[in-house]
Formats: sequence, structure tokens, C-alpha cells
Amino acid sequence: MADLASPATPSPIAALRTRYLAVRALLERLPFSLIQLAMRIAIGFVFFNSGMLKARSFEFAVKLFQDEYRLPLLPPELAARMAMSVEIVVPLFLFVGLATRLATLPLLGMVIVIQVLVYPQAWVEHLLWASTLVVLLTRGPGVLSLDHVIERWLARRTAA
Repeated sequence: MADLASPATPSPIAALRTRYLAVRALLERLPFSLIQLAMRIAIGFVFFNSGMLKARSFEFAVKLFQDEYRLPLLPPELAARMAMSVEIVVPLFLFVGLATRLATLPLLGMVIVIQVLVYPQAWVEHLLWASTLVVLLTRGPGVLSLDHVIERWLARRTAA
């Protein structure tokens, strides 16, 4: 006859759930600021590399804007220069986490223009870029950023 007072052996499903919860708890300990830093670097390099490519071969970039991109209302040379400037300068702000929320806006604008006017079939990639930028816009750059340092400095000054 089984002893009713002894604890029952957990079922395999209960044991699996316990392990799952332990792993999930461990993963949730990863600071979100590390994820935000990775997002800033990753999306920044997507645009920075594109801008550097335009800078290295500006004539080719103008030709792309003239023949392939064909943006309305903007001459190809102006469009290429504007895109190159934004793609080189704005990611620098993302890399250091300075004016991060503001820096996401021109890049989001570029993603929308690229999606709507240039490569509508590449919506999966553009959705990934936009999602990353929206997280940074809505959640900020995290504590590993100049924005955080400036906010803490300003908070101390106004509290004093």
C-alpha cells in the first residue's frame, strides 16, 4: 500500500515546466540596456555602411538614384547627397546613444520612403529595420548611452 503522506514524484510535464521557468527567469535577467545597445549598433551599421558606400562611389550612387530609385521631386544628385549625409551622420548618434529618439526619426522616414517608393517587395527587411527603430524611439537608448548620462546629470542639477 502506497504511503499517502510521501510527496508524489513530479510528472515529466511538471519537471519540464519547472526547467522552462528556470531558463526563462535566467534569460529575463539579461539587462534590456544590452539589447538596446545591440539594436543601436546593428541598425546604425545598416545605414552607416550604406552611406559609406555612397561616399566611396558617389557617381554610382547618383546613377542609382537616377536609374533605379527614381525618387519623385528630388534631383538624383541632391537625393544621393541627402541620403549619404543622413546615413553617415545619424548612425553616429545611435552608436553613442546621443539624441537617440530624435535620431530614429530620419531613419524611419528613409525606411518608409524605401519601402513605398523604391523596394516594396523588401517589406520583411524594412519591417525589421522599422521595428528596431520604433523600439529605440519608444523605449530609448538604455543606460549604456550618453542620453542616460545627460539625463542623470540634469536630474542632479535640478534636484540641487
